Amino acid sequence: MSGRGPARHDGTDAVPRTLDASSDGIDMDVPAIVLDSREVYRGAIFHVDDMTIGLTRNDGGLTRIRRQVLRHAPCVVMLVHDVATDRYLIEREYRAGSDIYAYGLPAGLMDDGETVRQAALRELAEETGVTPADPQAMRIDHVGDYYSSEGMTDELAHIMVIHLDAWTSVPRRFDPDEHVESAWVDWDTLTATRVTASNSIIAIQHETIRRLARNAA
Repeated sequence: MSGRGPARHDGTDAVPRTLDASSDGIDMDVPAIVLDSREVYRGAIFHVDDMTIGLTRNDGGLTRIRRQVLRHAPCVVMLVHDVATDRYLIEREYRAGSDIYAYGLPAGLMDDGETVRQAALRELAEETGVTPADPQAMRIDHVGDYYSSEGMTDELAHIMVIHLDAWTSVPRRFDPDEHVESAWVDWDTLTATRVTASNSIIAIQHETIRRLARNAA
């Protein structure tokens, strides 16, 4: 086998060494090389690239693979908690991928130049009419940044839990083809509702752990 990169000291360096034992000859410490890429579709909010990618083998040669990648703007996903009433925002809207009126959490695409915080508060106001009463009345738990489906799209979801001590209502503003219902529900209702979006489930599980830790303290 070819030489590997410098050993890591975070306790994870044993993992790639273990995985190397099953290698079929690809050196996974060498970044993949884009050999060719062309756009084959462009829609309103995403485009598709047809790519030829080179993976470096242990002998120094290249193995070529072909992939189609859906290019998509990053998004924000928010579990919103009204601290005073201990309720959570839930939404329902039609989702073409699953072909159902799906339950989920407030979410939306980031605009160019927006920070994650700016995008989250804008989407929250536009979809639900909820906005923090003031910056001091809000706390954000940043759950993490996760790819929605890294085998087929570069969409990165910034997932968070927003705790609101006080909030006000503003007029909702939907896109022309956007139709969303929203309501505050208690925790038991939220967790009993069939939410099918994985990004929403990550946020709900994070809040489940926080609530369990609080109750155990």
